[in-house]
Amino acid sequence: MAYNVETPIRSMATSLPDLEQRVRDDLACLCYPPANWVVPTSHAEQVHDVVVIGGGMCGLVTGFALIGAGIRNIRIFDRSEAGLEGPWLTYARMETLRSPKQLTGPAYGMASLTFRAWYLAQYGNEAWTALDKIPRPMWMDYLRWYRKVLDLPVENGIEVTSILPEGELLRLTLAGTGARETSVLARKVVMATGRDGLGHPSIPEFVSGLPEEYWAHSSHEIDFAALRGKRVVVVGVGASAVDNAAEALEAGAAEVRHLIRRKEMPCINKLMGIGSFGFTAAYPQLGDARRWQIMDYALRTQTPAPRGSTMRVSRHSNAYFHFDAAVEKAELDGDEILVKISRGRSLRADFLILGTGFGVDPLARKELDGYADKILLWQDRFTPPAGQENAQLGSFPYLADDFSFLEREPGQAPWLANIHNFNSGAAASLGKVSGDIPGISEGASWLVREIAAKLYTENFDQYWQRLLDYETPELRGDEWTASPLPDGMTLNDRKQA
Repeated sequence: MAYNVETPIRSMATSLPDLEQRVRDDLACLCYPPANWVVPTSHAEQVHDVVVIGGGMCGLVTGFALIGAGIRNIRIFDRSEAGLEGPWLTYARMETLRSPKQLTGPAYGMASLTFRAWYLAQYGNEAWTALDKIPRPMWMDYLRWYRKVLDLPVENGIEVTSILPEGELLRLTLAGTGARETSVLARKVVMATGRDGLGHPSIPEFVSGLPEEYWAHSSHEIDFAALRGKRVVVVGVGASAVDNAAEALEAGAAEVRHLIRRKEMPCINKLMGIGSFGFTAAYPQLGDARRWQIMDYALRTQTPAPRGSTMRVSRHSNAYFHFDAAVEKAELDGDEILVKISRGRSLRADFLILGTGFGVDPLARKELDGYADKILLWQDRFTPPAGQENAQLGSFPYLADDFSFLEREPGQAPWLANIHNFNSGAAASLGKVSGDIPGISEGASWLVREIAAKLYTENFDQYWQRLLDYETPELRGDEWTASPLPDGMTLNDRKQA
């Protein structure tokens, strides 16, 4: 029988409690959680083997993978309130996810942990067949359930303000209402910090003189109700730009105008054309030239906004898409914003929304303050051929295979090898396995396997001693009786016998 996304599941759980019991049974069959095998670190203060920064999707699957690997002395910190981790209920404003509903996401190889299993347990096969895309708030509901059913130790209301070396360890300074300590020590740190996890929102220079009450980035909190009857300009036409335009229109904006520097609408998500397990597995091994070639092409062609999101805007008669309209300057003229556009054009608006995405810039991360300039970047390692120059791509960190930072100058910052960058900043080096739903489980598997190998090799002498000291017998001595050879019988006699 051929199976596809709509093939009915006959033995599905019929309620969330039933599914949760199935998850527990599956975990028991997988011997989860195994015993902790990591040698404790001798120190006057407690030392955690791994601290994960971020309790969103990346942080959750990382925590699950670590515990499943027998690395249980961990902490997971998130600065948000419980249930508000990640972008899903904050600055993400799309109606549905872009990813197809059948993708397994953070399930980590367990069918009972998939979104599909969670959805079927509540709504059944017919509703699943009728479902097109996953509603954004529903995805957050699923992630909350994922955290609960796996009992993952996320601590909310805690922000990591700095990561500093302390001998062979890392000291993390903590702040926030949930912090029980001012700092903690860790052997390894995983930055599962999401879309802006190694940088910041991209704020163009053209708003530098514009008062902040007249503009916002798409990742900022925006009072859309205040835009009723207003003229709104949205810079860009990617997913975030389109979603924010739709919110403004639905809030009653008088008009919304997209200013787009491209001459044509990007329509094809190019990376979808080569997405496969083979691509995911091979990408880190392709060599610098091929990896750069792929990522440069993807950035230049741009991922289009989803069809549904774009139609959510275009169904409004007061929505406009202006191409070949690069913004050069935005300045206040009385109570209006004067937006100056390429080729001497301009228009006036009441509010400006920047759908300009996020930049990758380790120097912008306050957690790495004081040594971010010691991190090896792609621009330090690789000189692209003519026609493939790309300053945006050059600012990505050039990571090791375990997602850890490398030093720009060997020996200057050896502790960087203990900070693992499991967020969107890893895409240039390792592919899209640390932020996007399709490859998140594969990425977590790679990450945790490498962390486990590091933890083991760093304490090899102690594990060797465990081998020497192990004396639990499997045989007790009463399982056999030793028999002497018969007297006088030679080898030749025994052959003849």
